[in-house]
Amino acid sequence: MTDVSPPATATAAAILARLDRLPRHAVASAATGSTGLVMFFVFYGNFDINVSFIQTCAQIQPGCTPATAQQWLTLPVVLYLLGYLFGGLVIAPISDRVGRPKALLITVAFGVVGSVVTALATGYPVFVIGRAITGVALGGSLPIANTFIGEIAPAKARAKYTAITFVACAAGAMAGIWAGLIATTPPAGFPAGLPFAIGFDSGWRWMYGVAVLLGLVALAATTRLPESPRWLIEHGRLGEADAIVSTLERKALRRGPLPEPAATIVIPEHTPESAAYRELLGTARYRRRTLLLIAVWFTGYATVFGYSTGSTVVLTSLNFSPPVAGMITAVGGIGFFVQGLFSARWSEKLERRYWLPIGAGLTVLGSVIVAQLGDDIGWAFAGSFLVFFGFNVWVPPTFALSAESFPTRVRSAGFGLVDGVGVLGGAAGILVIAPLVPHLSPLAALLLISGFLVVAAVLAQFTPRTRNRALEDVSP
Repeated sequence: MTDVSPPATATAAAILARLDRLPRHAVASAATGSTGLVMFFVFYGNFDINVSFIQTCAQIQPGCTPATAQQWLTLPVVLYLLGYLFGGLVIAPISDRVGRPKALLITVAFGVVGSVVTALATGYPVFVIGRAITGVALGGSLPIANTFIGEIAPAKARAKYTAITFVACAAGAMAGIWAGLIATTPPAGFPAGLPFAIGFDSGWRWMYGVAVLLGLVALAATTRLPESPRWLIEHGRLGEADAIVSTLERKALRRGPLPEPAATIVIPEHTPESAAYRELLGTARYRRRTLLLIAVWFTGYATVFGYSTGSTVVLTSLNFSPPVAGMITAVGGIGFFVQGLFSARWSEKLERRYWLPIGAGLTVLGSVIVAQLGDDIGWAFAGSFLVFFGFNVWVPPTFALSAESFPTRVRSAGFGLVDGVGVLGGAAGILVIAPLVPHLSPLAALLLISGFLVVAAVLAQFTPRTRNRALEDVSP
């Protein structure tokens, strides 16, 4: 049996080498369990507005109808994205100073409070405020959770671990979409609806109430997360880092011996924490990466949020009835979940940047099928499945890439910056693209939304190669 007792003077490089040799099951509960619960919660909170908003709008905004819901969807989505921006730029960098689990607790708390406000909203303004607060949770949780996963996962499996957690994201998204279909649409024969749908008047409030309960579970799970050993080393707390790695090693040894650690990792010189944005924007290497990744996320998110938060409203504006539009979106949610399983199995097979062209191609193909053959419900379902699969299959590898592209000392700040500013692309999609949709043919409208992902795919080809490399080698 391999001896995991630390030497009296364990070095930072030796600790990291031991961490990088761990098998998946050693860190599964932290990297894919507790963080998975957090991501299920925040993605449920992102997608629960999709199908349910038509009912919500009719009850909190006088004069809102399915035909006019698009104009009322804009403000809550845009303010949600501004909350997302705040979470990425303000909350995420806190984890570089206080640690990953503590900062993650803060972001989840925002999601719980936002869900409470939304569930109890008596009018449109309060609902909008609730969505803005909820957005902080996703904007902060994505950088912190993916930073934590990237730091605790072995070098050869960072994208795989990220993708496994993304299965929980997909499950949360699918739960939000299907909950809206069941709770806010009337029962109807398939495929015009669901025979077992309830569609009661306060269905949307119950949906946001469920989000509160999910958030409380996520808060409890977050308290069980260990600190990132890399963060502890960065802050000179080698003894604590060594203890955590030793605990993970003992867990791994229950299933067999461990491989010997790889060559010692070179630890870069420390940079003061207060210089986070100065380093990101003032250093040529990281400035280029920052600006490039912002452009990738900005254009990619224009497509992602166009579909993820508004596909039902978009399809309704393209003359699909609300129940049918909801059904098409719900089937798309299945594509999102299947994509998560696919990415968990295959995301490490290719360099991160190559997944964007694949995702863009599938999204465009699905859009064409929905637009041209959508009169046949079978083709509409198939196209929606492809769209949701395609606009998400690139996300886990690019999450991994965004965390890998910055050093430990500013990793959450860097991820929060590129993801937070990038999400303004989603806001641009809602403000600029969505109003054009009713005036375009279905094909032109869906290709317009999907086309931004094609631009992101081109830009991504200039990002660094990070697959199967030590973090300290990629980002010294």
